[in-house]
Amino acid sequence: MKKNLLIIALLLVVFLAFKYFNNRSKEKTELKENSALILESLKNVSKLVVTEAKFTEVFNYSNSKELLGKYITSDKKALVVVNADVTVSYDLSKMTYEIDEENKILKILSIPEPEMKISPDFEYYDVQSDYFNKFDANDYNEIKDRVTAKLKTKIEASDLRKNSKDRLFTELTKFYILTNSMGWTLQYEENTVTDMEALKKLKL
Repeated sequence: MKKNLLIIALLLVVFLAFKYFNNRSKEKTELKENSALILESLKNVSKLVVTEAKFTEVFNYSNSKELLGKYITSDKKALVVVNADVTVSYDLSKMTYEIDEENKILKILSIPEPEMKISPDFEYYDVQSDYFNKFDANDYNEIKDRVTAKLKTKIEASDLRKNSKDRLFTELTKFYILTNSMGWTLQYEENTVTDMEALKKLKL
C-alpha cells in the first residue's frame, strides 16, 4: 500500500514538474512571438509623408543700379508667381526604441524632428531690364532664396505642422493598440502610456 502511494506521489511530482516547465516554455514562446511581432511592426515603418499642401506666392522683384548717382539709374524688375508643393514628413525609420521582453515594455526613446521639403515652380512675367543692369544668375538665386524664406514663414503660420503632428499621433496609436492587445506597456521618453488620453498629452 505504501509502495503504491509512493509511486503515485512520484508520478504526481513528475506530472506537476512537466506541466510547470511546459507552461514556462509556452510563456517563453509566446513572449518571443509577441516581441517578434512588435519588432516586425517597427521595422515595417518607413518614411511616413505626414502632410502635403500647395502654396502660391506672388512676388515683385526689382533692382536699381546707380550709374551717375541717384539721378541716373539702370533698373530691372519682374513679376514672379511661385507654386510650391510642400511636404512635412517624419522619417520613422530613424526612431530609436528598446524592447524589454522580461517586463513586456516597448520603449520609444526618441522620434526624429519633422522634415520640411519645399518644391517651388517659378514663373516669370513682365521681365524688364536695361542694358547696364541685366538679369543674371545672381538675380534668380536671390529671388529663389527670398521666395523660399517667405514660403517658410507662411507655412509656419499655417496648420501644416499641426496636421503633421495629428498624423504622427495616429501612427503612434497603432503601436499603443498593438502593445495593449498583447498585454504589453508602451512608454515614450519615460512616460507610460496608460490610455489614449495619456498618448494625446505626450509632447511630440
